[in-house]
Amino acid sequence: MEAGRIFTKLELELKPDPSRTVVRPFDFAWVEGFEDGRPPRREVVASRLLSLEPDYRERMLQLLLNAMRPRHRDVERVLCDRYHEVEDRLGVRTEEARDQLLLGAYFSQEYAFESAALFNPSIIPLPDQSEDGETVRFLLALRGIGEGHISSVTFRTGSWDGGDRVTIDPASPQCSPPRIDHKDGGWVRLHCPTSQELSETVIFPTLPSQTQGVEDLRLVRFTDHDGTVSSIGTYTATDGRTARSEMLRGIDPRTFEMRPLEGAMAAHKGMALFPRRVNGRFAMLGRQDGERVWLLFSDDLHRWDEGVPILEPAYPWEFVQLGNCGSPIEVDEGWLVFTHGVGMVRGYCVGACLLDRDDPSRVLARTPSPLLFPSKEQRGGYVPNVTYSCGALVQGRQILLPYAVGDEYTAFAVGSVDDVIKSMEPSG
Repeated sequence: MEAGRIFTKLELELKPDPSRTVVRPFDFAWVEGFEDGRPPRREVVASRLLSLEPDYRERMLQLLLNAMRPRHRDVERVLCDRYHEVEDRLGVRTEEARDQLLLGAYFSQEYAFESAALFNPSIIPLPDQSEDGETVRFLLALRGIGEGHISSVTFRTGSWDGGDRVTIDPASPQCSPPRIDHKDGGWVRLHCPTSQELSETVIFPTLPSQTQGVEDLRLVRFTDHDGTVSSIGTYTATDGRTARSEMLRGIDPRTFEMRPLEGAMAAHKGMALFPRRVNGRFAMLGRQDGERVWLLFSDDLHRWDEGVPILEPAYPWEFVQLGNCGSPIEVDEGWLVFTHGVGMVRGYCVGACLLDRDDPSRVLARTPSPLLFPSKEQRGGYVPNVTYSCGALVQGRQILLPYAVGDEYTAFAVGSVDDVIKSMEPSG
């Protein structure tokens, strides 16, 4: 990946790790056309297990736990909970803890959620910062892809010295998928009960709208007019047929809430929230028509009906499509927005534009050439010719930009606000 003269690529890279797994529900039924006259397949499997001698089942349990305990914290609780989720469909009930664990295991599977790819990063500062005021502690959200091209969101933490030194904290070998805690109005509260740090929390598809993936979380530290600061993200939920934008807000490292966005502008990908209200209203960027960057306004954070296109393709590297690369960043000159453009051979490049602070529908300037683009050395990948990001971090006038290479892994580049703005041409 070539960073050109504006950005300097760092040596640091994050690659997919197939050893990181979560225990997720697994189910099965008869193949269509072969079910007539047969009891449900779940009941058949349960009966087969319980027909075994008790000593044999005991040996099975020990083999299971010896393999799973090193990889999953409190695995007995996970398997027992899974048994209680399916017990009404098994045709049998058991009070034996051993048999509950074994039955729970038959209806569970290990899933390597980032075995194929770890990419499309977003980054925000953590609430608790170091006292020196120079080193920034940050939260990195990444999209992982595993078997079946199912997307989930995983996290890392790290630090940045404001220059060219970035450190990523080691990821825990333990991972915890979410469970539905309760529903409150439009929000669904999810909890990762065994998670002890942010790298262990995995936002794996849980709701019906997410069966095929939770994609491209765009995080922002949002400050409301009353001074309340929240970690909020927008992401794409897909069930394999339709895609829509949903919202996430963090409660603590183990708990978060999700809800769909509503309104005419919400049934689209790539929405990104401004870090504060603009002229008293919530504001977003999106790509509602699949081609241009749109500016959206709303009085309700969860409903989006108003929007106008503000940026359309002008240069060859963006002739096919333009979109945001995360939430706008407020700088002295206005709103700095990193963008992605799609050009020849469906190549994705990263550029930038500058919006007026008081009227972000006014595009003040934009980059005529991409700031980051695929290089000849790295044209392969899970999806070739793609450079993409879901957000950058600014400290003073310095920029830390994590970005995806080939929809496969994550790299990092540093630059300055001054250099990015100097590379722009006045708009209009």
